[in-house]
Order: sequence, then structure tokens, then C-alpha cells
Amino acid sequence: MAERASERLVRLLGLVTYLDSVGGAVPVEQIARDFGVPAEQVLRDIDLLWVSGTPGYWPDNLLDFAIDDEAGTVSVVQTQRIERPLRLGTREAVSLIAALRAMGEAIDVAAPELADVVRAVLEKLTDAAGEASGALDVRLAVDTRPEVAHAVGEALATRRRLRLRYVTASDVVSERTVDPMRLRTEDERSYLVAWCLRADDERTFRLDRILEAVVLEDASAEHAASARPYRPAATAEPVRVTFASPARWIAEQVPHDGVQEHDDGAFTLTLRVENHAWLRQLLLANAVHVRSVSPAALRADLVEAAASALRQYED
Repeated sequence: MAERASERLVRLLGLVTYLDSVGGAVPVEQIARDFGVPAEQVLRDIDLLWVSGTPGYWPDNLLDFAIDDEAGTVSVVQTQRIERPLRLGTREAVSLIAALRAMGEAIDVAAPELADVVRAVLEKLTDAAGEASGALDVRLAVDTRPEVAHAVGEALATRRRLRLRYVTASDVVSERTVDPMRLRTEDERSYLVAWCLRADDERTFRLDRILEAVVLEDASAEHAASARPYRPAATAEPVRVTFASPARWIAEQVPHDGVQEHDDGAFTLTLRVENHAWLRQLLLANAVHVRSVSPAALRADLVEAAASALRQYED
């Protein structure tokens, strides 16, 4: 399985500190054993570090090493102070604390084996930040059943495939076999980004819509993250919706064909819709900010959906 870029970056940074702490020549074979990689990979890492350094990137800014081919050893000559512990500013520390507190809300379910590590790091950062950390109150929960969250966390940690039973916004239940890629949190929801083997493409699954998740024995394959934004087909039905100003995020996150601004801060989006269930859910969830909808058939559908929901409360 191909190595992830994040894993190599951690090893590269650790290699500089490792060689500096030894303070002399170290056999390549020993480095390989300590880092759990082949000796050839250690030499490739050194080759990459040799052309790395601090901003400026002149010869005096680059890392430098000494390799003794005959003895099979390597030592660091110039670390460019990379081995020194990073000192965080108040803003950086507070940002990290916020991220760790958000992670801590979810990690007990998704990856309980890491919870103690997160709490220990958070405690140290909170002590270091002092009063600045007191203004933070971050709450982020994994909005799914514990067994589903645990299976997703295990699959991501062990790089194994998942079999999902998933219900869409249209209440259609299907089974998918996926290669998990990463978790994402957005708009108070948690999502699994994964490669769907059935679609042979990247897909996003909302965690609270995963009915069942089973970790398979098969290893998940590596897939490059999709860089292309979603665009509805040109033949999709055009829809015009006018929103009040507080719903501005919709114009920023939902693909559209254009925005018409109004003097009072409201705006009209022209959308092309392929999935009416998705649009119905979006508009009902933000109904307080919806001013008008066209065509008329869609407006009538939304009114009926809202009335049906209210009848359920009455029952």
C-alpha cells in the first residue's frame, strides 16, 4: 500500500531531530530499524531533506547532512533550527485548543484508544495558553450510533474496507462497499468521505444516515482526493429561490448558475436541480429564510411537504 504524504512528513521532521539528538554519525541500518522503513527509504528521505530548508532557500538556508558511503552512516550538519520545539503564539494555541476540544467530543466514540492522548495534549495546551483558553466552548458530537462511529473509526485507522447500509435523502436504502478516506465535519454534521466501489468514484456519506457499517478484512486501496467540484448536468431543471441575508452561506457552498442581489441584503439563486429530495430538505431546513420559490410546481411540493411534517406533530 502506498505511503501517505502525512506519514512521510512526520518521519522527515522526526529524522532531523533524531540525528541531532544522537549528535554524530548513525548507521543507516539502525535508522531504518528505528523508523520501521527500509534502508533505501532512509536514503531517499535524506535526499529530499537535502533540498529542504527555511524560507529563502539559498544554500545557507538548506538542511545539510554528511553521508559516509563506506561506513554506511549519516549525520546531520545543519538543522536550520528545525529540531527546536515550536513556540506557539496565543492565537495559534487557542486555535489548536478549539480543534482538540472539538475532536475530544467525538473521539470517545470514533477512536476511544486515542482519547487519553488527546486529553493529555489538550491539558498541556490549556495550561500554557492560560486565560485565553477560558473563552472557548466547543461542542462537536458524532451524530450517529456508537457502533457505526466505532466501525468507521476502526476502518480509517486500520485502512480496511467498509460495507455500508445507507439511506439517502430520498429514503432509498442501498448497500455500498467503500474505501474510507477521511472524516469531515460541516454545518453541524459529520460525513465520511470514501471511494465507492459501485460508483467507482468519490462519494460523501452523512454519518447519521449510515444504518449499518461493517469492517471488512480487505485492505482499502489508496485513492487521490477528487479535485473537481460538483456541477449539475446542464439538462437539470432550473430553479430560482430567493433567500434572506442570513442564508448567505448557501450561495457560497451550493453550486449555482448565478446570484441576483437585492437592496435589503436578500439574494436570488438560480440552481439546477437533479435531486428534488435534496432541494426539498435544504429549503425546509432553512424555511425561515426562504422568501420565494419558482417554478410553481416546486413551491406547491414544498408547501405540501411542510404541511405533512406539521400533521405528524399533531398526530
